[in-house]
Amino acid sequence: MEERIRIVRMTGDSPHVATLAAWTHDAWGHLHPGRDVETAIELLRGECGPAGVPSVFAALAGNTPVGTASLVSDDMSDRLDLTPWLASVFVLPAWRGRGIASRLVQRVEEEARTQGHGHFYLYTPDQQPLYRRLGWRDLEERVYRGEAVTIMCREFAIPNTPAG
Repeated sequence: MEERIRIVRMTGDSPHVATLAAWTHDAWGHLHPGRDVETAIELLRGECGPAGVPSVFAALAGNTPVGTASLVSDDMSDRLDLTPWLASVFVLPAWRGRGIASRLVQRVEEEARTQGHGHFYLYTPDQQPLYRRLGWRDLEERVYRGEAVTIMCREFAIPNTPAG
C-alpha cells in the first residue's frame, strides 16, 4: 500500500526547512551566484509565514519530506511588477509521477486565492506542460539569468465581498 502524502505548512522552526532549502539550492542555486546553502536556509526560514505571502509547504510521507512549494512576493528580480509567485516546486525524483507536484501547486493556489489574489505567476524552464494542465497560461518567453524560461500566469475569480 502506498504511503499517504500530506501537504503541510512549514514554520521557520521546522526541522525540515534545512532539507527543503538544500533541495531547492541544489536545483536552482545556479540562478543565485554567490548564495550558499546556509543563506538559502535562512531565506527559506523567513518565507515560512503563518498565512498568505510568504508561505512554504512540504509534501510529507509520514514525517519525511518528499516535496516542497512556496508562495512568495518576488521570484524574478527584474519583474517586480508581477506578484505573488508560485516558487520552488520540487519533488524528490523517487517520488515523481505520483501527482505530488500537482497537489503542492494546488495547495499554493488555494493559499493565494483565499488571501484574495486574483492572479499569480511562476517561471519554469521545462515544466510548462504540467502547469498548462493545471490551468496556467503562458505569459512571456525570455532568458532569465542565462536560462530560457516561460513566465506563466494563473488567474482566479475572487468572490465579491459585501461592502459595509
